[in-house]
Amino acid sequence: MKRVLSGIQPSGQLTIGNYIGALRNFVKLQHSHSCYFMIVDLHAITVPQEPAALKEQTESVAALYLAAGIDPAKASIFLQSQVSAHAELGWLLTTLTYMGELERMTQFKDKSSGKESVGAGLFTYPSLMAADILLYKADLIPVGDDQKQHLELTRDLAVRFNNRFGELFAMPEPYMPEIAGRVMSLDDASKKMSKSNPNAASFIAILDEPDVIRKKLSRAVTDSGREVKYDPQNKPEVSNLIGIYSHFAELSVAEIEAKYEGQGYGPFKKELAEHIVSVLEPIQQRYKEIRSSGAVHDVLKKGAEEAAIVANETLREVKKLMGFLVN
Repeated sequence: MKRVLSGIQPSGQLTIGNYIGALRNFVKLQHSHSCYFMIVDLHAITVPQEPAALKEQTESVAALYLAAGIDPAKASIFLQSQVSAHAELGWLLTTLTYMGELERMTQFKDKSSGKESVGAGLFTYPSLMAADILLYKADLIPVGDDQKQHLELTRDLAVRFNNRFGELFAMPEPYMPEIAGRVMSLDDASKKMSKSNPNAASFIAILDEPDVIRKKLSRAVTDSGREVKYDPQNKPEVSNLIGIYSHFAELSVAEIEAKYEGQGYGPFKKELAEHIVSVLEPIQQRYKEIRSSGAVHDVLKKGAEEAAIVANETLREVKKLMGFLVN
């Protein structure tokens, strides 16, 4: 059975971009693969985090994993920080990573742009991400478009390790939906929909109330035309909304275009909002029940124990090949 590894940072509210690009895929994959799904809290602290907010958001993301349909009997759900092998292998791989490789990372450029000082963790965190993946010898990695570069570095580091120390790691492959693999901002289709965007109108959070979702969709930027057509180059805003519609209504692009032919954007945006609400409302209800039950901590403890068995064995193999004394 192929192994899957992925994770989400507990920083800011999870958006429908996280749902489409990650959670929805996690739920599908758990039925046919051996799955390890993390909350990557060590990655979150590469930028400053308020401790109380980090704790709350970590619990929230774990509850959303469960509410979205990830079954802890079928997949391991755990915190990155509770499996110490992640940090240890992260350091070992950092020693194999070249400065030039890290300097080329687009996300580092974006997050460090305009800042007078930048933490070293933000610079080196692709090496930690590589450790996350390689610890589980994962075959498939559900990633957004913006993370493909980091996965390519992971593959490079796997090859480098294998060539230098001996065959250990297989090559992980990306797992991405064809349409709306990268959900864009509602106010600027040139930017990814981000939970860290200070403009709350730019994203739809999974926990947004139905009326909030309707309001955000009604104000979502389109263009001066009225044709509901998928054309990312000439109609990026409308194409972004069509991609979102396709996932939430489970319709093809062609079906959506035919459905709204000659109707303009008003009916399209209104019905898109209802499709999103119909999918998110049950998740929101389950989320409230899970948070009030206190079950999250038991799930995370069980998941960390399961993950540590695999991770610690891989770390032991790595250290042995690298020449460390291993008991």
